[in-house]
Amino acid sequence: MILTCLLSLAVAFTGCGGGDDDELTPAAITITASQDAISVPAEGGTYTIDITTTGKEWGAYADGDFITVTTKNTIASSGSVSVKVSANPNVNARSGAVVLMSGTARKSIAVNQAAAEKSAYNAPEGYSLVWSDEFDNGLELNADHWTHEVQNSGWVNNELQNYVNHKTPGGSLVTELKNGALRIHCLKENGKIYSGRVYAKVNQGWLYGYFEARIKLPVGKGTWPAFWMMPVGNDWSTNPWPMCGEIDIMEEVGCVPNEVSSSIHTQDYNHTKNTQKTHAMTIDKAEGEFHTYALLWTADEITTYVDGKVQLSVKKSVIGSNHNQWPFHYAFYPILNLAWGGSWGGMHGVDESALPVTMEVDYLRVFQKK
Repeated sequence: MILTCLLSLAVAFTGCGGGDDDELTPAAITITASQDAISVPAEGGTYTIDITTTGKEWGAYADGDFITVTTKNTIASSGSVSVKVSANPNVNARSGAVVLMSGTARKSIAVNQAAAEKSAYNAPEGYSLVWSDEFDNGLELNADHWTHEVQNSGWVNNELQNYVNHKTPGGSLVTELKNGALRIHCLKENGKIYSGRVYAKVNQGWLYGYFEARIKLPVGKGTWPAFWMMPVGNDWSTNPWPMCGEIDIMEEVGCVPNEVSSSIHTQDYNHTKNTQKTHAMTIDKAEGEFHTYALLWTADEITTYVDGKVQLSVKKSVIGSNHNQWPFHYAFYPILNLAWGGSWGGMHGVDESALPVTMEVDYLRVFQKK
């Protein structure tokens, strides 16, 4: 005779058949929470969820960048979770979750937040914040979000700086968070120039969106600060530069003070052929004061801005739609760096007496259309 056994996930089952040799299946772990969902107003708030479990230990994590969880009063089978939800800056509602864990069991507590009546940011209509770094948490860049480039001098453009990961060999910082800003330092140590170049979400990036950073440029002949973008996961053997595409939102060289420029580079339009699409404008106190630099990138157009004014506008319909003309159809990631010297930054020589110099970034924000 064949017996069919129905097992319950929540109830212990002692086996089927009647023999003494049958294995016992242990009871599945259950997790009980004081609430199954949290409704949060646009201004955010803090909430407490009481937890009990039949397991021997438990934990929790947030599914959503706007949610922070902290476990409290934790003992083997019970405790509580403090859930902090930040203010919603968007005019769209958003949702996430708090995920509870005990053994192999999982329980998800939905977190639903109302939309703001008015956007907290000056992004284009219909665009919502999807990622940002305000540089106001901790002393170092979050390694989950940022990647330092490490390269010796001469790597590109005959530049003189050595890019290092966070610190020089002597322990000086090339990147740090201070007073709510990212500071990228360029300095001389033991006869060598060191600086920082960092990538935001290098393995993920974003396809289309509005990208904005507020930046204070350094002063000094030899400086070459930039805010720009390159493609995610590019195969350089089959899609080399400039075929892969490059978007320069903001560049400036200290030997031409306060003149900021924006460019795109493609196979057909690039500076090696003097065909790149570029535009420059002089900004009062770009060096020494904060200004806002932005990119609005759609499937059909790339537009950059300085303090809300159009800097560069390039349309696919005008320059051509094949890959050699318009390779901007896959994800790109943002880059912030401070170079020293090189083919452009050093075109009139460099003045090492200006060192050390610092590029400051108040924030980097990414918005996409919903």
